[in-house]
Amino acid sequence: MSWTAVCRLAELDEESARRFDAGGRSFAIYRMTGDEVFCTDGFCTHEAIHLSDGLVMDYEVECPKHSSVFDLRTGEVMTPPACENLNTYPARVSAGMIEIDI
Repeated sequence: MSWTAVCRLAELDEESARRFDAGGRSFAIYRMTGDEVFCTDGFCTHEAIHLSDGLVMDYEVECPKHSSVFDLRTGEVMTPPACENLNTYPARVSAGMIEIDI
């Protein structure tokens, strides 16, 4: 695995998201409660709108443009218009830092 540091856990509020770009790709990093963190592709599969600007609640993220909803744990589309799931990536907290395996 190749863990990449994103930010300090304390820099991301609970039930919020942050954009992270690396290696020509874009990701959305989510924090739920405590040190529970997740990572998905950054852009909605319906249109290229970044999900870090969406509403995060109850393990779901809502795209800010057309309101597609994805399960941030699995990447599964919960409501249209998106019909393609997001890729997900391992995420963890280590020594107070959020890290993702990309």
